[in-house]
Amino acid sequence: MGTQPRVVKVALLTQQQCAFCEQAKEVLERLSAEYPLFVRVLELNSTEGRIVAEQSGIFFPPGILLDGDSFSYGRVSERKLRQEIERRLSLTS
Repeated sequence: MGTQPRVVKVALLTQQQCAFCEQAKEVLERLSAEYPLFVRVLELNSTEGRIVAEQSGIFFPPGILLDGDSFSYGRVSERKLRQEIERRLSLTS
């Protein structure tokens, strides 16, 4: 019996009228075409978004968590995000 392929779980904390949030969504959309990602977008002002922000220590949008670990906040670096995704996927291959 084969094992399930590894999927990186991404949580994106956003807020309304946030240009960096829109840029982060575009980056994640591009990366989702290349890597097995499960992306959840959470509004910072929602109950779940506030809980995730409090637990992660990310209070400024956009905030990115990978597999529940804080990765970044503010303007996202596609290069750094790509490298971290590749690192996480290589750990399980």
